[in-house]
Amino acid sequence: MKSTKPSDDNLLKRARVIADFQFGERISENLFPDGCSFILSRRRELRQILYKGKRLATLRAHDGRLTLGLAGAIRLHSLIPPPLYRIVIRDDVSEFISAGKNVFAKHVISADPGIMAGDEVLVVDSHDTLLATGEALLGGKEVCSFSFGQAVEVRHGISSEET
Repeated sequence: MKSTKPSDDNLLKRARVIADFQFGERISENLFPDGCSFILSRRRELRQILYKGKRLATLRAHDGRLTLGLAGAIRLHSLIPPPLYRIVIRDDVSEFISAGKNVFAKHVISADPGIMAGDEVLVVDSHDTLLATGEALLGGKEVCSFSFGQAVEVRHGISSEET
């Protein structure tokens, strides 16, 4: 049986359903606008979502959730109001975090209490300036209680890559 490439419309619908599930309803059309292109795995499954040549997100094969590229994090940051999906850090470490360094619990000022370990999060300073995106290693409630250990595995720092 010959496999055919899924249509871009079907891929876009799938990406949008996942984004709405992961980040909240009505986010997906602005996060993944019409005109997105896609990179597929060897098995012809959705792997990456691109817009104008920039990677917005990657679909993790092991759990079907999205990880954000820097361009996707910038779009998401503009779409959802604080404190949603945000880890707020001390301003004195913002330069290190924006360079792509990991976030430690002792540097966290506040966090969205709805964040669960494993969620994709936006790391911001006290003025809600986007510094990085990555995976939360602690929940939003727990991260503010801890004074040690890593809180976010930073994937992309805003000053470490070209948007």
